[in-house]
Amino acid sequence: MTTPAKTRATPRRAAASKKGTPASKKKRNESGSEGSPSDSPSEAELDSDHLDDDEDDEQPASKKRKRTASPKKPKSKSPKKPKQAAAEDDEDFDEDSELDLPGSEKIVGKVVQAPTTGRVPAGQISQNTFNFLNNLKKPECNDREWFRLHEPVYRLAEKEFKDFIDEFTNDLVRADPQIPHLPPKDVIHRIYRDIRFSNDKTPYKTGFSVSFSRSGRKGIFAGSVTLPMAVKPGGSLFAAGLWDPAKDSLATIRHVHHLTRNPQQFRDIISAADFVELFGEATPHPKRERQNVFGADDELKNAPKGVDKKHKDIDLLRLRSFAVIHRFLDSEVLAPNFRETLAHIVGVVRPFVHKLNDMVSLPPDDDDDDGDDDE
Repeated sequence: MTTPAKTRATPRRAAASKKGTPASKKKRNESGSEGSPSDSPSEAELDSDHLDDDEDDEQPASKKRKRTASPKKPKSKSPKKPKQAAAEDDEDFDEDSELDLPGSEKIVGKVVQAPTTGRVPAGQISQNTFNFLNNLKKPECNDREWFRLHEPVYRLAEKEFKDFIDEFTNDLVRADPQIPHLPPKDVIHRIYRDIRFSNDKTPYKTGFSVSFSRSGRKGIFAGSVTLPMAVKPGGSLFAAGLWDPAKDSLATIRHVHHLTRNPQQFRDIISAADFVELFGEATPHPKRERQNVFGADDELKNAPKGVDKKHKDIDLLRLRSFAVIHRFLDSEVLAPNFRETLAHIVGVVRPFVHKLNDMVSLPPDDDDDDGDDDE
């Protein structure tokens, strides 16, 4: 009576072992491709270099299937269980196919090679790059399969932008010595979008972007003012300032420094002739449009708490972000002297950037109280 019981238990264990293989493999693939939430899983998953590692992840899984798929033959065979095991193997195959799809090398279509004409020297942006970015604006092109087929084109455009930033950084640090000379990889943003909390699930941005500051793109310096720049067909821009600072930093700017004590120095900076030429008049736009530091989306409509709505500097005190934006035509971006144009703008915004950095990081000077008798 004991022997038949053991014989019946053996196939159950074998079937359970086979059934466990897809679950464990699925768990391993999910952890390998997505990562933990703290590791920004979507960025790692969307990184085209990371996607190339999926085939390596298959090897241990296939070996494990071979080990678990060869149990000892049971003495009594059930005609239904081999079919069940075969069906489970088919399910396992389908799951593998779905998991491997994002990074699979088996994409139907012809790989488009990078253009051999229209290239420019290091430090310039070519029409080839704009052509690639324009294609990413099309819904039928902004997906992984199209991107994989055009990866040689992307790699050329990416290298061209990195070379441009590498050359421009030399001009940048000459125009503003407070900004450190960092390699392109430390200041350039990924082209892969974070789609975790977005209704727009297109995986790629439609432009290249970069951020400079005295503490780098991911610096730890509190309140560091950034100089973001984007190269994007029809939407290239250069900006400078402090966006939506923390509550304490905003209170420091408003009450500890000039904006309630003596805002004249700040007004002088944003009212300078070359500053106005680039960013507009230093007054709120009649239609609340973007102009100079005014017209940002987060600007208050009423006076902040504790401030009289009739305060003579209420236009500055309503600001929550202190930033300016200058936009470029495509022809300006593609011009050979685009680097020089950017360096000129950096020189113009340097007093503005330094003033903001000082306002959020240094105690007020005694001279800040001078000239506030008329308040």
